[in-house]
Amino acid sequence: MLENWDKVFETNQVIRAEQVKDLLERNDIQAVVLNKQTSSFVLGYCEVYVPKEVSEAAKTILKNEEA
Repeated sequence: MLENWDKVFETNQVIRAEQVKDLLERNDIQAVVLNKQTSSFVLGYCEVYVPKEVSEAAKTILKNEEA
């Protein structure tokens, strides 16, 4: 599945990953959260992926959101 997707965001907070996904979807960009955290100790990261053809637009949206 991930061969046609690019990672545009990574965090150790599930809620932040979901906020980024919501922001992208409000801008008509399909996004998925891949939770790589362990359930026992909440170690690891959550990653947000978008289709490759819109990854640059997604990165621009995220960059502008940080500013």
